[in-house]
Amino acid sequence: MLAGIDYFIVIAYIVGMLLLGLYFKKFVNNSEDYFLGGKSLPFWAIGMSIVVSDIGALDFVGVSGQAYRYGISVGNFDWVGSVPAMLLSAFIFIPYFWRGGMYTIPEYLGRRYNQKVRTIASVTWILFFALDLGVLFWASAVLLNVLMGWPIWISIISTAGVVGLYTYFGGITAVIMTDVVQFVIMFIGGFALVFLSLYEVGGWDNMVEKISTMGPEYQTHFDIIQPQDTKSPFPWTGILFGLTFVMANAYMIGNQSIVQRCLTAKNEWHAKASMIFGSALKMFIPILVLFPGLMAVVVHPGLTDGDQALPLMIKSILPPGLVGLMFAAFFAGLMSSVDSLLNSTATLFTKDIYEPFIKKGADDKHYLKVGQIATLVLLLIGVATSPVSSDFPGIYVAIQTFMSYFQGPIFAILLLGIFWRRTTQWGGLSALIVGIGFAIYLNVFKEHFFTIEDPFLYISWWSFLLGVIINVVVSLLTKKHTDEELKGLVFSSKILVKNKKL
Repeated sequence: MLAGIDYFIVIAYIVGMLLLGLYFKKFVNNSEDYFLGGKSLPFWAIGMSIVVSDIGALDFVGVSGQAYRYGISVGNFDWVGSVPAMLLSAFIFIPYFWRGGMYTIPEYLGRRYNQKVRTIASVTWILFFALDLGVLFWASAVLLNVLMGWPIWISIISTAGVVGLYTYFGGITAVIMTDVVQFVIMFIGGFALVFLSLYEVGGWDNMVEKISTMGPEYQTHFDIIQPQDTKSPFPWTGILFGLTFVMANAYMIGNQSIVQRCLTAKNEWHAKASMIFGSALKMFIPILVLFPGLMAVVVHPGLTDGDQALPLMIKSILPPGLVGLMFAAFFAGLMSSVDSLLNSTATLFTKDIYEPFIKKGADDKHYLKVGQIATLVLLLIGVATSPVSSDFPGIYVAIQTFMSYFQGPIFAILLLGIFWRRTTQWGGLSALIVGIGFAIYLNVFKEHFFTIEDPFLYISWWSFLLGVIINVVVSLLTKKHTDEELKGLVFSSKILVKNKKL
């Protein structure tokens, strides 16, 4: 249970975030303000928001749990995966999305291919974000249950109520500016836990010695590169092909909740700089979220559920006051992840589904209200689907498995769409449909094709590769787009020329 000072810190944090988020309500006058912040935000705020939304509750609980089970190899998702992908996104893709005045990634795909591609991609992301919300709510319940003994559903509903309120009123400006404060709190609380945990286990060398003598299953805990035949979800072949080439790029280039933040930038320079700044901050994340789970192997050996490693470390290591700060840090990560998913999914639904198919040509205030209502509906869906993640061996695996169903094919059509002028609308549509179907097939019958328990990295790679092949073959057999149709949508050396608007 939390001490009195901890309750005070947590309550002060929650009230402060609510007031700060609601303050930005006065800046929301139209749909562009709600979805893109009026294109007025600076790079440093966007960069911090990108990082804090990407390392929320999922990473604090899930990555610590994976580190408890498998060791430091999970750190590849940031060191090898995220940083190169963020730089590619900053210099190649973000300028096109920002210059084109895009609201969503599927909007670009619709212009580059056709409306069918846009709709399928948008619906796919909406479904994923709805499930992702459920996973995040479940992560909050895990922490609250261990620390405070709260029932699972009470924890989930409380979290949803707090985050939903300011996201509904303040839009993406409230999301990004509250993320800045949450970033600071997360880093202070996270590093406090790392340093005190390291002291508890007697230093790094002592921890390595203790874990290495605990049994054969711990012999590879300090190997960042895992062998191809490992039983963990992180073999080097999967890390190289599935993560570095596909999933990381798909996440940083094609993920609406990440890219939408860059689209709120005041100009193209700030849009690119935000992703570059975020990539520098990303280098510290594995230390923050991985090490507590690793040290929990020594402090709390024999846990059947690795996702309890972080909550137990908080409970046993931190003194009163710092427990409240760490809880606030965790809640900050949770809130930043949930609010970004809510706003991004509302954007996808309003701009890609509602406006084109349900009510065209309505006034701007109508679309603003639709976005707000969609936020509330998605909140309810996230709460209802939260138990789904309990069926997976770890929260982190749950979310990566969901993503493996579609990220490979979507990245295939994004990559070819911007770099190969010959790609046609039918090539993109065929690649998307066949690729997603193939990924679903591999997931359903994974025990027949893969030896590891959770082969999401391999599934992402093979569905990406098939998507590329289908796209190329069908495109060569169908009518190509005209130069006028591709204007501003395909990469050229002119991207290096300074935009006259800057």
